[in-house]
Amino acid sequence: MSGFAEYDSFDGLGLGELILNGDISATELLDEAINRTERINGELNAVTYTLYEEARIMITAGLPKGPFCGVPFLLKDLHLLMDGTITSNGSAMWRGHIARHDSTLVTRYREAGLVFFGKTNSPELGLNPVTEPREFGPSRNPWNTSKTPGGSSGGAASAVAAGILPVAHASDGGGSIRIPASCCGLVGLKPSRGRIPFGPDKAEGWAGQSTSHVVSRSVRDTAAMLDATSGPETGEPYSAPLAAGYFLDAALQQPGRLRIAFSPKKWGQGEYQKEAIAGLEQTAALLEDLGHSLIEARPDFDAEAAGAAMFTIICVNTALAIQQRAQEMGCSVDKLDMEDGTRLTMEMGSGITATEYAQAIQTNQAVGRLMGQFHLQYDVVLAPTLSSPPVEVGYISEATPEQYGSRLFSFMGDNGIYNQSGQPSISLPLHWNAKKLPMGMMFSSAFGHDALLLQLAGQLEKAKPWWDKRPPIHAGP
Repeated sequence: MSGFAEYDSFDGLGLGELILNGDISATELLDEAINRTERINGELNAVTYTLYEEARIMITAGLPKGPFCGVPFLLKDLHLLMDGTITSNGSAMWRGHIARHDSTLVTRYREAGLVFFGKTNSPELGLNPVTEPREFGPSRNPWNTSKTPGGSSGGAASAVAAGILPVAHASDGGGSIRIPASCCGLVGLKPSRGRIPFGPDKAEGWAGQSTSHVVSRSVRDTAAMLDATSGPETGEPYSAPLAAGYFLDAALQQPGRLRIAFSPKKWGQGEYQKEAIAGLEQTAALLEDLGHSLIEARPDFDAEAAGAAMFTIICVNTALAIQQRAQEMGCSVDKLDMEDGTRLTMEMGSGITATEYAQAIQTNQAVGRLMGQFHLQYDVVLAPTLSSPPVEVGYISEATPEQYGSRLFSFMGDNGIYNQSGQPSISLPLHWNAKKLPMGMMFSSAFGHDALLLQLAGQLEKAKPWWDKRPPIHAGP
C-alpha cells in the first residue's frame, strides 16, 4: 500500500511546496518513490540503476531550499555525470564507468533541491528512437507493455507516465525528449540550443544538435525546471538569448493571438499515418477555437540534404566517442563490446572526410537561417510529434537491414530538423488513438522563444487537460 496516497495529486513543484511548508518530509517522499519503483519497475524496466542509499545520504546532509526541495528525481543513463556513480550510456563499453565529478547540469539539479534515487534506461549511446539496449533490455510503455516508450529517453518517460515520479531528466539529440513524451502522454520540451549547460567536460553534443531537459506531467514543472537549470556557464561557446523574466511566469500567461503554420505532409521520408493526421486536425481546430490563426504552410528546404547532414554528424561523433573510450581502456575499438548497429554507425563515421563533416555543419547552419526567416511570418509550427502511435517493442531494434529504413521512417516524425536549427520544440499530450495510446502534437518556435512555447503549452493544458489520464500500468494506489 502507498505510504503517501496523495502523491499522484502533485506535480514536482507541488511536492517541493509540501516539503518547504513542512507538510511532509523528504524521506517520506523518497520512500514513496522507492516503493513505487520496486512495485512496477519489473514490468517496465525503466530504472536500470538504483541510488537509494545515495539519496538518503543527500537528505541527511541537508538539501538546498530550492523550488524542488526534497523531490525524488531520476537521471538518464546517458552522458550526464553524477560523482561516484556509473554512467554506462546504455552500453557494455562503459560498464562500471564511475564518474569522478558532477556535470554542470547535475550541480544545478542539486541546487534546486532534487534528490537523485536512480538512473533510467537509454539505448546504446542514444542512437535509437526506441529504448532497447542489449546491455539492459527493453523498456516498456505503461500504456501498453508490448509497445515502446520511445527513445532515447524511454526509461525516463516510462517512469514518469507510470507514476514513479512527476518529472525526470531527459535529453534530445534528434527527438529524444519529444519522442518518448509522445509515446507516453507527457510534456517534453527540447529547449533552444545553448539554453542548458553541457559542461564541464564538453561544450556541446553532436555539433550542437543535442541538449538536455526533462519529461514531465505538467507544463509548470517543465517551465520551473528550465528556470532552475538554464543559463550560460563559464567557457561556453554560445548560449541562448537571455529570457525576460521567469519561464514559470510565462507558462501562466496567455500567449495572445498567434500565427501558427501547419501541414499534413512530412519533410522527411514516409507519411503521417491517419491517426497522426486526426490528431493534427483536432489540434488545429482547438487552436482556432482559442483564437489563433492557422495557416497551411511549411518551410521549404532540401529535406534529403538536411537528413544526410544529421546522419553525418551523428556518425562522426559516435566514432569519436568510441575511439576515446578505446583509448581510456587501452585497447583497439575492435575489442570493445558494442551492438552491431553501433559498430556500423562508428564505421560509417570513421569513413567520413573532414570536408564532408564541415559541409554537414554548414547545412545545419543554412537550415537554421531558413527556419529563422520562416518564423518572421509565423510564430509557431504545428506537426504531429511522430508519424504513428508507439510501435511494438522490437519493431525497429530487431528489423533486418532491409526493413530498418522503412520501419524507422514509418514511425519517426520531423523532430530532428529542430535539433539541427537549434530551435525550441515541445511535444504535448493532446491526442489518444482508438486503442488509447497517446500521440503527442509538436509545437516549435523561433530560436530563443522558449517562453512563447510555454505560454501556448499552458493555454492548451487548460483547454484540453491531460493530468487525470493514467495508463493501465501505474504505481499509484
